[in-house]
Amino acid sequence: MKWELNKNSLFAILLRSPWWVSALAAIGLVVGLRLLIPTSYAVFAALPLAVIAAYVGWQQLRAPSAGRIAATLERLRAMSWEDFSAAMEQAYRREGYTVSRLNGAQADFELVQGARSTLVACKRWKATRTGIEPLRELEVIRRAREAHGCIYVAAGEITEQAREFAAQKSIHLVHGAELAKLLPR
Repeated sequence: MKWELNKNSLFAILLRSPWWVSALAAIGLVVGLRLLIPTSYAVFAALPLAVIAAYVGWQQLRAPSAGRIAATLERLRAMSWEDFSAAMEQAYRREGYTVSRLNGAQADFELVQGARSTLVACKRWKATRTGIEPLRELEVIRRAREAHGCIYVAAGEITEQAREFAAQKSIHLVHGAELAKLLPR
């Protein structure tokens, strides 16, 4: 069974917030608790918040900058399909997947890790705006091949309807910062 953090829990909210929010919460907790209990106990009680601040700070430090994201997306749009597909294949291999190319129009790769398979569609990566139709096609092929998941890769904008559909069907969208982080410089 996979353990998931409730999206509205304090820890989940702090993990999505800037690092300094967790740091301020930790400091505030220490200051408040110091009035009631010894300082060492107050610091110990605030330790989880300090750990979250350190973790989020590390994640934000490693995240690509806006300039790097823009430069990477421009570089990707200039690539040929052969170069782009080779880069995607290499990136997913680095992530620990076994990558197989597919000859279908709806999906381009099948990623296998253990007993789980995931279909990846990225042929329309150059599209400036992605609608719901390619995601529907990907969902159809996922059901036909009985894959566990789907990933749709886009270097352009994804419409709100497409985002909603992807959320409903558990299609993971890789674009923007995540795409820049996945592919090497």
